[in-house]
Amino acid sequence: MNEILDAILAPDTTSADFAALPIPESYRAVTVHKDEAEMFAGLPTKEKDPRKSLHVDDVPVPELGPGEALVAVMASSVNYNSVWTSIFEPLSTFGFLERYGKVSDLAKRHDLPYHVIGSDLAGVVLRTGPGVNSWKPGDEVVAHCLSVELESSDGHNDTMLDPEQRIWGFETNFGGLAEIALVKSNQLMPKPDHLSWEEAAAPGLVNSTAYRQLVSRNGAGMKQGDNVLIWGASGGLGSYATQFALAGGANPICVVSSDQKAEICRKMGAEAIIDRNAEGYKFWKDEQTQDPKEWKRFGKRIRELTGGEDIDIVFEHPGRETFGASVFVTRKGGTITTCASTSGYMHEYDNRYLWMSLKRIIGSHFANYREAWEANRLIAKGKIHPTLSKTYTLEETGQAAYDVHRNLHQGKVGVLALAPEEGMGVRDEEMRAKHLDAINRFRNV
Repeated sequence: MNEILDAILAPDTTSADFAALPIPESYRAVTVHKDEAEMFAGLPTKEKDPRKSLHVDDVPVPELGPGEALVAVMASSVNYNSVWTSIFEPLSTFGFLERYGKVSDLAKRHDLPYHVIGSDLAGVVLRTGPGVNSWKPGDEVVAHCLSVELESSDGHNDTMLDPEQRIWGFETNFGGLAEIALVKSNQLMPKPDHLSWEEAAAPGLVNSTAYRQLVSRNGAGMKQGDNVLIWGASGGLGSYATQFALAGGANPICVVSSDQKAEICRKMGAEAIIDRNAEGYKFWKDEQTQDPKEWKRFGKRIRELTGGEDIDIVFEHPGRETFGASVFVTRKGGTITTCASTSGYMHEYDNRYLWMSLKRIIGSHFANYREAWEANRLIAKGKIHPTLSKTYTLEETGQAAYDVHRNLHQGKVGVLALAPEEGMGVRDEEMRAKHLDAINRFRNV
């Protein structure tokens, strides 16, 4: 790996030089182990500790197949699916790997007693398999996490509808929290030149997800002037939704859980902010009973911030805790877009407020190829910025996942893989200087 790192750090390494580098037999990777899948059985979700289940192991480099690429990972990041994998909720990811392994002889590689996790990366292409023409060794790339087979017609209008659609590093093996990753070549996109490795790795999953959920015609189709309620507006998903709303001429109403997080939203340019903890909203009386009076109090507060208007679009991802309130506060004919459900998947809401007011609920999951490319292009153009707040080493990934699990983080947290330190990989210093304050916005809080 040292030879690979030296080649990446050298200023004059050519594509031919990268192609001539020997690929090591093994590499370091963050894994969960199949024989530990029951280690948290019987514990409440909050007591399940990723620091106990995530390991850094030496694992064999996987065989490279047609249409695939091996990438030297300089940096990655932690997403909520990393947390789900680490605590084996809502179920063990080894079931995903077993099912994928039945698709083809090549897919059998993924069905292993360990799972290399991670759905983001920034790095350098080392090898490409047969049939790959758009990428070559030495290319600096980021990867989106959509893995599809595209043998069915169902996925050709929207690749997210492919029957074999999976999230790389969550429902497949050989993910990005590692020194080397295996990806399909159509997951690759150009690394933004003005960002460091860890900054470039941070947006991938959440930025693309927010783009589809809020901007795309497959999601809410946000337009200028829309009032957009954004839950967790300073978090991994919400921080990108807030930026998209502001950049698209909408009016974000940002819901956060502390004054520190409210300040981050103000620095992004948001003005309408609700600190749900400071204002004491409790949408549930107990585990089984919601409190409509709190929905109404919440709706009244929103109107105070919007000049008497209701919400056009709700950017929903907490799920069970907030969904009843989200449906209630949306205007007649408005839209609730939902993904993730980090507080619980079993949503409950009063259907009278949905059907009688002609509201729509749209399920949204990651992004198709085109949406991921458009979202990355906006990063590269400096229209949307990474929301990286802190960076960990590969060995500290368990702590990083713990912090995300316990909501102790702001924005996104990065993980250095091969990169020996932060701040490396910047190729366009002039553009970086123009956007430096925005790039560091989450680090400086």
